[in-house]
Amino acid sequence: MPAYLISQIEVHDPKGYEEYRKLVCASLAKYGGKFVARGGRIDVLEGDWNPKRVVICEFESLARARQWYESPEYQPAMDIRQKTSEAKIIVVDGI
Repeated sequence: MPAYLISQIEVHDPKGYEEYRKLVCASLAKYGGKFVARGGRIDVLEGDWNPKRVVICEFESLARARQWYESPEYQPAMDIRQKTSEAKIIVVDGI
């Protein structure tokens, strides 16, 4: 069953965050992940949720998404992301 990693991100250092963007793709691909949405326009339909940036990645399973997130390949990128932005991240099973 596919799984979707959904991130709400607020970038506070755009120049530094560009380094993250350069690193993340290779680690994501190694674990079979792919971007479904990556910081595009957001149109709020209901409620007061108004994130600055939303990223959605698809993986073959929830377990595979967690393997990527905890992988040594992703850690250098994660360190940069955590220094240059604030994020809320979840993984949800697809259908």
